[in-house]
Amino acid sequence: MTCTWNSAATLADTLASVRAQTCQAHEHIFVDAGSHDATLDLLAAYPGNKHVLRDVKGGIGRAMNAGIAAATGDYIAHLHSDDYYADPSVLAVVRRCVEQVGAAGRPPAWVFGNIRVLKDGRLLPQNAMRPYSYHSFAAGRAWIPHPAVFVRRDVFTRVGMFDEGLRYAMDIDLWLRLGAVFRPAMLDRVLTVFRDHAGSVSSSNRVAARREEFAVRRRHAGKAPLAFGIYCLRYLKRMHALQHRHEEKQT
Repeated sequence: MTCTWNSAATLADTLASVRAQTCQAHEHIFVDAGSHDATLDLLAAYPGNKHVLRDVKGGIGRAMNAGIAAATGDYIAHLHSDDYYADPSVLAVVRRCVEQVGAAGRPPAWVFGNIRVLKDGRLLPQNAMRPYSYHSFAAGRAWIPHPAVFVRRDVFTRVGMFDEGLRYAMDIDLWLRLGAVFRPAMLDRVLTVFRDHAGSVSSSNRVAARREEFAVRRRHAGKAPLAFGIYCLRYLKRMHALQHRHEEKQT
């Protein structure tokens, strides 16, 4: 699924990365918020199994939920118009993981891998993936990058959809709900490239994003109180650093 809004400058990379996949057994749902650039023209010319939802207003959470409601596939991934798959084997690798885990029992409720960040035209070195546990994620030690997450569609009926009242941390809220019920399958490889630029919602509003993340994690603190305490210490340190950088820019 790809959410778009005046995304013509970056959408071509997203589309090309999906078209290049060796595994083509997928549907591509586009949720557009009312673009008035060339975005809709690009989508109209895009071949393949696609479904375009137009004029879906109300924020990214509502857009993602609309896409989930329209989906018919077994697994859902959010590859937004800033991002692209790292290589042509990504969907095949995820499918193989699902099949291997399913052969040993029930198919995984969710699968996630790593990302690389593209900033100022340069791919940054990838961050190492830490072993996952619910407590490590709740403490802010483990990291789950949204562009590299695949969620089994039927799981949303169990844990709920994205919270449309959130602007920045709706993915963290969902991972905390998911992780409390289902352990993910982890792929220690880069699946997606995330484009970090001034227009990125979380990148351009880091302080507000951190504050909302704190509020979200506080909601779930009762499931792992010690882990939340550890996160609080990390939060204070990071907010101090953000405030310091902000003050330096002002001088």
